[in-house]
Amino acid sequence: MTTGSRKLRRIFALVRKETLQLVRDPSSIAIGIVMPVVLVLLFGYGLSLDVRHVPLAVVLEDSGPEARAVAAGFRLSPYFDVRLVTSMAAAERLMLRREVDGIVRIRPDFSRQLAAGGGEVQVLVHGTDANTARIIQAYAQGAIGQWAARRAAQGAVVSAPPVTVVERIWFNEANDSHYFLVPGLIVLIMTLIGAFLTALVMAREWERGTLEALFVTPVRTDEILLGKTIPYFLLGMIGLVLCILAGQFLFGVPLRGSVLVLAAVSMLYLLVTLGIGLLVSSATRSQFLASQLALLVTFLPAMMLSGFLFDLRSMPAAIQLITYVLPARYYVALLQTIFLAGDVWAVILPDAAVLAFMAALLLLLSRAVTRKTLA
Repeated sequence: MTTGSRKLRRIFALVRKETLQLVRDPSSIAIGIVMPVVLVLLFGYGLSLDVRHVPLAVVLEDSGPEARAVAAGFRLSPYFDVRLVTSMAAAERLMLRREVDGIVRIRPDFSRQLAAGGGEVQVLVHGTDANTARIIQAYAQGAIGQWAARRAAQGAVVSAPPVTVVERIWFNEANDSHYFLVPGLIVLIMTLIGAFLTALVMAREWERGTLEALFVTPVRTDEILLGKTIPYFLLGMIGLVLCILAGQFLFGVPLRGSVLVLAAVSMLYLLVTLGIGLLVSSATRSQFLASQLALLVTFLPAMMLSGFLFDLRSMPAAIQLITYVLPARYYVALLQTIFLAGDVWAVILPDAAVLAFMAALLLLLSRAVTRKTLA
């Protein structure tokens, strides 16, 4: 047998051994096959710079045919889900509760102004997401432009321009992207501290066998879990304080709500992420697998499917349903509301209740998994 053939046999034997080891390791298969598929689906369906089905309140204060035609232009647009209201106060309440992201106001004297050679339509946009606000403004301009084109095609005498769009952005008058980036970054930082670091530390303890050593001592399961989570809870709160200070003094992001409310909802979210980290580490007991799983179930969804970077309404209905089980979705909405709009309880109370329920459930599950190990 020649030297070359012996070398090929050795290589073939090594390849066969590694292949068998790979097949026997479910975690490697999951990372090599399942994770790429999941990431492709997340990026393919989650990443979209288009905004569709924007909830929009149209305040129709003029009952004339031209005013109704302008309102119909918004209702026929594929980019808006229109709610007709008759008063500006009702529309503002909807905006504060984030039931709509924009208001189009057609004033009572619109028909008279139009007959005199020009009209005015007011567009108010929720500015917590500066990019989405700019897109909504462009869509509103397009809807007005299409109405003007249809009116011209029908033979109406159109002045140039027939209608002026008066735009205003709520909660972000400067249209500064930092106003929504900083709250979103806080979500990512809290997620990393709470879930990612906790999962790694607990998994390392499992691998080294130090937790098993603690199990034979009088120390109880609850005490072990508290001892592991309290340092990271305090670390997360320190990170929150630093993020708030940076947002205030470096980026000029306003904090219009209560600091106490912000701290309370952040504690709830941190407890949720700590629960996820404990659950992942107890289920896997491997640093490598725990890190990959924590990244997949916490950090990536927090970045892509929480409404931080991409508008959730632009995603398919199935992906939108998935976002309702992601805690980051509720925390993003809470931070954007507290920072930019203030203490809007119609938003804060329901989202905080969801986070409280998730925190209790995850911590109970983590305790149950750890207790099961003791048996």
